[in-house]
Amino acid sequence: MRRYADNSMVHEIEWVTETGVVRVNDFMVPGGVEAPQVVRIVTGVQGDVPMRSLLRTRPEYGLVVPASTAPTDGTWPSTSPRPADGCGHRPPSPSRRTTNSATSTPPSRSARARQSRSAWCGGRGSTSGAAAGPDALLQYTLDHWREWADRCTYTGDDRAEVLRSLLTLSALIYAPTGAIVAAPTTSLPEEIGGDRNWDYRASWLRDGAFAATALARCGYLGEALAWKDWVIRSCAGTPGRWRIMYRVDGTTDLREEVLAHLPGYEGSAPVRIGNGAADQLQLDVYGELADTLLEFALGVGPDATPGIAAVIVDLATELEPLWAEPDMGVWEVRGPRRHFVHSKVMAWVTFDRAVQVIERGWATGPLERWKALREAIHAEVCEKGFDPEWNIFTQSYGSRELDAALLYAMLAGFLPADDKRVIGTIEAVQRELGTESRLLLRYRTEGEHVGVDGLSGDEGIS
Repeated sequence: MRRYADNSMVHEIEWVTETGVVRVNDFMVPGGVEAPQVVRIVTGVQGDVPMRSLLRTRPEYGLVVPASTAPTDGTWPSTSPRPADGCGHRPPSPSRRTTNSATSTPPSRSARARQSRSAWCGGRGSTSGAAAGPDALLQYTLDHWREWADRCTYTGDDRAEVLRSLLTLSALIYAPTGAIVAAPTTSLPEEIGGDRNWDYRASWLRDGAFAATALARCGYLGEALAWKDWVIRSCAGTPGRWRIMYRVDGTTDLREEVLAHLPGYEGSAPVRIGNGAADQLQLDVYGELADTLLEFALGVGPDATPGIAAVIVDLATELEPLWAEPDMGVWEVRGPRRHFVHSKVMAWVTFDRAVQVIERGWATGPLERWKALREAIHAEVCEKGFDPEWNIFTQSYGSRELDAALLYAMLAGFLPADDKRVIGTIEAVQRELGTESRLLLRYRTEGEHVGVDGLSGDEGIS
């Protein structure tokens, strides 16, 4: 049985065997910004169960097999060239450490019910506010997450599932800066054997806006505003056009590289680090940021409102000479640029939100010019992005492809919810992009649609 303990990020797995039961807890201690600690506690619950522990440290994406020194004072392991200090209760003996993938697996040791309890914690020193012992670290971590969960203000349907999602979003926040990573993984394939394998270990402004909005609406305004401050600092450090993503420290080196020495998950190559989409023009990002920032401006005190409104005006100012260009769209296609309908709608959102903050007196800007531009974008989208024969908004101007991103665009206030064009688009997306598992494809990639995004293979639907 695998689960998270209560409302926490403490992972718990229980192994039930013919001879007994063993529980394994894995967790990272909160607050360890300069001294992160990962702790594993193995507890015998019932009976007598043979256990083996294997650790393989592989710096530099597997290119380096580090040396390991035998413990002399209870710490384990010490590796080079990038040492990782550790503290252990009943640490494995030197013969049980593996520094080379060809080394044999270690011998067995039993975990006896309530009599055997072993722990290992790896990191660089202790965490402020938490005692050094593994049991104390576990309690400290559980208390931290329970207190965090108690701040949730959501009371609607499926509260437990919503809270679990919020906990996951919180775990994706890089505490030193407030950045929110898209995912802590790289190169997990859309489909086994496919090459749609991307590095998501960066902070997309779009994804962060969605996550910050969800956090703010559920009682975590502090986390949302910390993200907002990170966005402003990061973009201030990159003169010119706002980038669509940054590293969690606000820097911009996200050059995409292929690690040819790695086979990929179940043979799904290539393995990539960095992301070439970082240099793409994606016009929708301006709209998602402006929409989120307006919501924040409406929810914070009057002292903070002008600063947030000024950022919205800056977004509109930068977008004004760009909005009419083709772009790579929300899905970061690897083919040619197109006039994506979702991107144009979100451009409309940018100017609409800028108009709103100016009309409220929170900022200054070319009000009449942006009101006229807002109307011009609206008219263009309705003319070039709508197929009257099919009664749908299309993925891009002149195409008949559908795109699930259009559902989000229809929520932005571009048209009333009861508009026949909106209803037709929603019904077509449900019908044509829906799957048996009740999920939606972003767009079609098979049959006559192959290569629509400049890539081979299909999108995962499981």
